[in-house]
Amino acid sequence: MFTFFRLVFFTLFVLVNLEAGSYKQNISKYNEARKNYAVIIGKNNKHKEIKYLKKLIYYGTKLKKNVSRYKKELKRLDKNSIITVPVKRKAPKSKYSIKSVIQSDNQITIMFNKNITKKDIRYFTKKGKGNFQYIFDINGRFKDAKPTILIINDIDRVKIVQYRFKTLRISIINKYRLKPIYIIGNKKIIIRVKSIKKRKKKVVYIPSISTKIKRKTIVIDAGHGGKDVGAVGSFRRYEKTVTLNIGKYLYRILKQNGYSVYLTRSRDKYVSLRYRTKLANRKNADMFISIHANAAPKSKVRTGRGIETYFLSPARSARAKRVAAKENKGDMGSMGWSSQSAFLTVLNQGKITASNKMAIDIQKNMLYSLRQRYGAKTIRDGGVREGPFWVLVGAQMPSVLIEVGYISHPSEGKRIYTSKYQKLISKAISNGIDSYFLKNQ
Repeated sequence: MFTFFRLVFFTLFVLVNLEAGSYKQNISKYNEARKNYAVIIGKNNKHKEIKYLKKLIYYGTKLKKNVSRYKKELKRLDKNSIITVPVKRKAPKSKYSIKSVIQSDNQITIMFNKNITKKDIRYFTKKGKGNFQYIFDINGRFKDAKPTILIINDIDRVKIVQYRFKTLRISIINKYRLKPIYIIGNKKIIIRVKSIKKRKKKVVYIPSISTKIKRKTIVIDAGHGGKDVGAVGSFRRYEKTVTLNIGKYLYRILKQNGYSVYLTRSRDKYVSLRYRTKLANRKNADMFISIHANAAPKSKVRTGRGIETYFLSPARSARAKRVAAKENKGDMGSMGWSSQSAFLTVLNQGKITASNKMAIDIQKNMLYSLRQRYGAKTIRDGGVREGPFWVLVGAQMPSVLIEVGYISHPSEGKRIYTSKYQKLISKAISNGIDSYFLKNQ
């Protein structure tokens, strides 16, 4: 506040001094003219008398002195003399506050004769018959608003009209949604129009499914169940509930697509790992899919997240061993690690390649669908991995185990428990299955 008063005082001081300086200069010129006029009067020099009389009248008028007698004398000596005293006059205000409207590329610039603020513009949208309207009502008058039509690339129509006496309206009309923005300067408004045409979604290409592919048989295994709850997230969120829901959604989608589909469990009951693959073999299935939800150790609860797809192979990483140990608890507790590894290698050497291809297709489609809905930063790619999962051992067909997310993660655990997420990932798995069969008939 103190600084403000100092600034005001300084401004007044400068103005007073300027005014005082101007006054002193005028009084000096006036006195000099009087002195010179008095000297020249007796010398009969008409030309110089007129010269000094004019100066007396000019500076005397500026100083607001009575110069009537000098005017009479000047008129007597020179009847044609006219003395003009400069008077500061304000420039007449134009009734048009908008100087110009300029269009270039995807930009409209409105120039004003005055400073403007946000209060001078009102922006709103309308939806007409088959088009979108973006309207800017601007305070001001424009001489050339007739109405006028502007042409902007990729925009159907831009119309300018003096909507009211003091309101210029700019209407941007287009069949696709637009993203107009406006920037306010001291004496101008810039409107920029960005087209956001509906882009064709970059989808994983899946040709139409042939009748031969539709006859394929798939067994869906909803992990855990009954007394085996699987991993547990916050607020008692059980892995067995997530896997059963996704299994049922996937069952319905695949049935609608013409596949022959079976579930290892359709309700909350315990099913041994041996029975799950035994059912797939009995049905002579072409594919076995086991659905699970992951969990991180307590020290990594907040960082452990993402989706992963595993195919059967002796584990090559500590992470794969840890995940496999969690999912194998039911039936492999008594078998040593070296025995498990040897057993897996003997039984599954022939179908590892096919399972790997299937895992890649399913992982790719899950990633794409989930990232479209939740964003690339939210959905982490855990990748396609090899793992020694006992539930896949007995399957005599290509088989994968899908970890649909981390139930232990604070936000991801909550998300995978929702029907929206479960339906979306089920559809993505279905797309991955279609893609695999079309490429590997």
